[in-house]
Amino acid sequence: MKEGIHPEYTETTITCVCGNVIKTRSSKKDIKVEICSNCHPFMTGKQKIIDTAGRVERFQKKYERKEKSGNKK
Repeated sequence: MKEGIHPEYTETTITCVCGNVIKTRSSKKDIKVEICSNCHPFMTGKQKIIDTAGRVERFQKKYERKEKSGNKK
């Protein structure tokens, strides 16, 4: 590696608005984020589907599995 062209890589902390603190290494000092894996709706399973026009219900109805009838293949 060439000397003098690489940034300094040191320990830093990533702080989320929810209070979660993650210690890691980076070229930046004290990173602040608005959302992390502890409070992200997709990661926590608290994701809400906001359906104002009934689009989700129409999609589910359109693509639901048809029950097998005795004579049809």
